[in-house]
Formats: sequence, structure tokens, C-alpha cells
Amino acid sequence: MATGQTGPTGRAERAATIHEVARAAGVSHQTVSRFLKGRGGLKPQTLEKVTQAIEQLNYRPNLAARSMRTRRSGRIAVVLPDTTDFVPTRLLSGATDAAHEAGYLLDVVGLEGDAAARADRMRTLLSPENVDAVLSFTPLATRMADLDLTSFPVPVLVDGEYDDNMRAQGVLADASPIAEIVRRLAADGHRRFAHVAGSDLWASARNRRRVYETTVAQLGLTSCAVVDGDWTVRSGWEAATTVLARCGATAVLAANDRVAFGILQGLQSLDIDVPGQISVFGWDDDEIGHYTRPTLSTVSVDRERQGREAMRRLLALLRGEESPSPPHPSDLHRLLPRQSTGPAPAG
Repeated sequence: MATGQTGPTGRAERAATIHEVARAAGVSHQTVSRFLKGRGGLKPQTLEKVTQAIEQLNYRPNLAARSMRTRRSGRIAVVLPDTTDFVPTRLLSGATDAAHEAGYLLDVVGLEGDAAARADRMRTLLSPENVDAVLSFTPLATRMADLDLTSFPVPVLVDGEYDDNMRAQGVLADASPIAEIVRRLAADGHRRFAHVAGSDLWASARNRRRVYETTVAQLGLTSCAVVDGDWTVRSGWEAATTVLARCGATAVLAANDRVAFGILQGLQSLDIDVPGQISVFGWDDDEIGHYTRPTLSTVSVDRERQGREAMRRLLALLRGEESPSPPHPSDLHRLLPRQSTGPAPAG
């Protein structure tokens, strides 16, 4: 098999070519080229055959040769603010997959320093010999000094609304699923609710709290407590052991799954049954929720799709094609009721 890796003899094996991929897939090399450029229009079975052949042969596009032919680098930069401790792994995973499918490598770049330093960094980054395009997950217009956003020499797409710490703002802080959660629990007989909030520095936390309070009031339900939290397991534990255990709520909405995990552990430490006495609902579909006992009801946010769709819009700009519309926030959210929620306790 041509892999381009070291073989049994200790010598590097020859890398697979696009023609070998075509033969393995039973298609023309033009079809494989079309696949690598992400131009679409291929049948699902053709896509599957080409994908399998690429994986089987461990084919990697020759970026150096393509650069000489096209004067392109074969690289795309993803820009993140440098001041954040949070790395949006799932967002980057989706963007990376879409870039690799189109034959591009991805460079993740953090912007550091003041506005002038960031502008210099972007000017260097935006040279066509360095990258073919830029996908930014942080606003650029308000973070640069004397940098004309309308005259970038390569395509640039700013996706989402985040501040310097990757805190979601605007449509990415959409909290409408909270209303659906409250209605679902009310249909199960719950009338007394509580909410353990995230840090109010985050628009997403403020929005979830606001939607919770508005929906409870609109439905004529009772909010027994709103507890200020900070997204941590500890804040959930403290809320459970100091407030939730005695406030009379039968359903608790947590700001995220880490907080919900702390609530579960805190209530169980007091021998309070979940969901028999109190139902708990989280947010984020964190891996931890799959292994709690009971498993955690949550909201799944498809960050992989967000990253993948953003990259596809950038690739369309790069090819001069019509850019597809970004997914609506409601398309990225999905309620996942699990074992931690159930009917309200009798009486």
C-alpha cells in the first residue's frame, strides 16, 4: 500500500497519487480532484467511494506542488483571541474536518497584544503567500488599529460573536431551549422551579437566567430560587447543599453540565433522590453527563456543525461561489432528556 510512511525495510514508501486514489475508488482522477476541491455535485455513493479510497491509501494532497501551480499556500488560518483559557475544541474540530476534506491544512492563530500589535499580526498573516483564507472566531473590526477590513488580500470570514475570552454573544448566546425545558417539566407536573446560573460576565448565562425567569412567570409557575454560580462543579454542590435542599423546588435548571453534576452530587450527599424528589436539567451535553448516575438530561449544542458550516462558507468565498447561509441557532440546539428528570413527586 502506498502510504508515504516508513515501510518494513526502514525506507520511506512512495506517497499515493491522485490517480491511484481514482483507481481504488473506480472513478476518474477529475472526480477525485473535484472531491478534494469541495466543489460538490457528486453522488453520495461516489463521495463514499472516494473517501474510503483516500483513507485506505492514506492519501495527502501535495500542497507544495499545488502551491507552485496555483500560487496558493494550501493553508487556512483560524483566528482566536489569545487572552482566553478556553479552547473551543469541538468548534475547531468541525472547521478542521471541512478544511481537510477540501485539501487544506489549518493553522490556529491567537491574536495577542494591543490593537496595533494585533493589526501588525493580521497584516503578516493575510499575505497570500502565508494563507489562502482566514476564518475568525473573534470580531476583527473592533480589535484592530488602522486595518481596513474591506481590502484584505485573501478572503476573510468572521463567524459568531465572541469577546476576548471566547464568551458567546449575540445569536450564539441564544437561550430559547430554556423555555422548552420549563414547558416540558411543567407538562410532567412540576410547579416549583429553581435555577443555578452561570457567571453573569457571560451573555449566555444572563440570557438563560432571563428566559428561565420569563417563562416561569408566563406559565404561572413558582421560582423558588435563582442561585448565582460560576459554571463550576463547586457552585452546583454549594447551591444544592445550602439552597436547593430546602427551597421546595422539584425541578432545577443548571447553567451547564458541570454545575448540574455538582447539583447531583450535592443532593445525593443529602440522600435526596434524583429525579424522585428533584429533577435536574443541564446544558452542553458534556461527556460527564453520560456517566453520572442517573444520567444527566441536557441540551446538546452542535459546535462541530457550526465550525464545519463556517469553514464551508469560507471555502465558498475562496472559490468565488455563493456562500450558504449560516445555521440558525435553533438548528444547533437539541434537548436530550435522560434519567435525571422525571414526573413531579406526588404531593
